[in-house]
Amino acid sequence: MQNPLTPEVLADPVALTRALVDIESVSLNEKAIADCVEDVLRGVPHLTTYRHSNTVMARTDLGRASRVVLAGHLDTVPLNDNFPSTMRGDLMYGCGTSDMKSGVAFALHLAVSLPDPRYDVTYFFYEAEEIESKYNGLTLVSQTHPEWLDADFAVLLEPTYGIVEAGCQGVLRAVVTTHGERAHAARSWHGVNAIHGAGEVLRRLGAYEARRVTIDGCDYREGLNAVRITGGVAGNVVPDRCEIEVNYRYAPDRDPAAAEAHLREVFAGFDLAVTDSAAGAAPGLDNPAAQEFLAAVGAAPIGKLGWTDVARFAAMGIPALNFGPGDPNLAHHKDEHVELTKIRDGAATLHRWLAPA
Repeated sequence: MQNPLTPEVLADPVALTRALVDIESVSLNEKAIADCVEDVLRGVPHLTTYRHSNTVMARTDLGRASRVVLAGHLDTVPLNDNFPSTMRGDLMYGCGTSDMKSGVAFALHLAVSLPDPRYDVTYFFYEAEEIESKYNGLTLVSQTHPEWLDADFAVLLEPTYGIVEAGCQGVLRAVVTTHGERAHAARSWHGVNAIHGAGEVLRRLGAYEARRVTIDGCDYREGLNAVRITGGVAGNVVPDRCEIEVNYRYAPDRDPAAAEAHLREVFAGFDLAVTDSAAGAAPGLDNPAAQEFLAAVGAAPIGKLGWTDVARFAAMGIPALNFGPGDPNLAHHKDEHVELTKIRDGAATLHRWLAPA
């Protein structure tokens, strides 16, 4: 197909957002959009461009004292009668408008239009963020080409509604199991009902008081919730097993081991098995590039309530922040949209930060 990312489109972050949204790129189907992005970047003389699968990276090599990364994922969740894009006044609707093709547009616009940034910049456009981590382009590149990601600081262009969301929470999923003894429901006193035994687990969850933690001036509110309950054998059998799946979101002052130890304390006396765990990321606001970025934004940061790929950067020793024009509350919704003024303002903010003095 003819590349819709023309020079005229690349010059306007709003037009570029719409053009990117109108290239369908549901997870594992990013080839078309990666082809278009690669084609653009290979034509820019001040960039060196590489590709791994459907992840595209381009970088300046100007000999600057510091290097920063602008990173955005190319994929979206499945379409939901919201493709292609539509315009309604100051709003652009469509799959990926908020999460996160408007953020990708920032990076691609700057990659083309800013030949002499004050830092060396790595522009990183990656695949499969919305699905299992084994497909995630950032993960795959960190394993196969870690040198592509060498940097002092990173901005992940996730939707934050134009403010800085620092770091991110960790996440831990676990299954709490209660045990009983089967019996015929007509003679239930001969057994022990495991579902009834789950009542104490639910009582502890209902009484749980989540921590509020302030790190580098950013507030993180934790959360511990039951998200699924399974149990039962048949309509006439007292069940001998019940499983309560819990989801724990914890502040980045805890690591996964501490988070697991906390859950084992909360559910003492019950079997608990961890099924998934991902560390959070500290705010990293003391980094000089982060301080200059915050000055360009002109607003105080807040803590990221959720998990994002800033944690992957943190695991590589690279401080990272979240910043993008979209509203995170609209991500994955059928009526996902982004405000055009947020796109323009966000692009101007990044330009102020990166443009030479």
